[in-house]
Amino acid sequence: MTVSAPTSTTRTIDLPGGLAITVQEFGANTDGTGVLMLHGGAGPRSMAGFAAGMSQHAYVVVPTHPGFDGTPRPESTDTVADLATAYLDLLDALDLRGVMVAGSSVGGWIAAEMALRDNAARISCLTLLASTGVAPEPPLQLANPAELGPVRTGELAFHNPQLRLSPATLSPEQLAAMAADQRTLAVYAGDPFCYDPKLRGRLHRVTVPVLVIAGERDGITPLEYERSLAGCFPRATFRAVPEAGHFPHIEQPAAVFGAIGDFVDTEVKPDGQQPGRPSHR
Repeated sequence: MTVSAPTSTTRTIDLPGGLAITVQEFGANTDGTGVLMLHGGAGPRSMAGFAAGMSQHAYVVVPTHPGFDGTPRPESTDTVADLATAYLDLLDALDLRGVMVAGSSVGGWIAAEMALRDNAARISCLTLLASTGVAPEPPLQLANPAELGPVRTGELAFHNPQLRLSPATLSPEQLAAMAADQRTLAVYAGDPFCYDPKLRGRLHRVTVPVLVIAGERDGITPLEYERSLAGCFPRATFRAVPEAGHFPHIEQPAAVFGAIGDFVDTEVKPDGQQPGRPSHR
């Protein structure tokens, strides 16, 4: 039996304060629940396959952080905290509850900040994929793609060499777009790069279940960094994914979907509603 490809639509939603967010929606909002997927520095396309797979089980929304993919970024939107507030406004605008927020890399940091600010209790759980956000404990370090360059970044980000981008194969326009996205990432990631020194001390206030997924071969956010991040949450589940780097949802999607399914079955189950419950098939 073939499963039909999920349809997706793209639109722009105006939020309070004048911020406009471009979102890609997979599936349909039929019951007021869903999955919000937040991309990292690789942009929204890095979440496309994951979103399509998850949309077999839930309504999925993938926003583009303002400034990525050529979208406008107001000067007043320049921190992860700004994005966290904007995406809580987005959940209000879409009137979603029981939401799983799944974030990749800096998207995971945004997800954690959302959970800390979710006074409307719209979020039911977090799934953090190779997330940044907390200060690394020495000698651990977070890699900065702007310092490494695209070739070395690809080597550290992907276990499978075939998935690494070669700059030589990209057009000048593609290279310029990548450079623009990296400049936008630098704005949000701040200094120090990709973490808030005070965040670790606040995460005990996140009361929803949290799944932290780490690629065992991740050279961007090391495995032990992710394990330490999981330890910051009172209700955390940690899963390491073999043969995966910084994008386990791209390199090992079956393992990631399996981990999410187990997590929802054992830790979430909000009032019988299970957004993002993938099967193991």
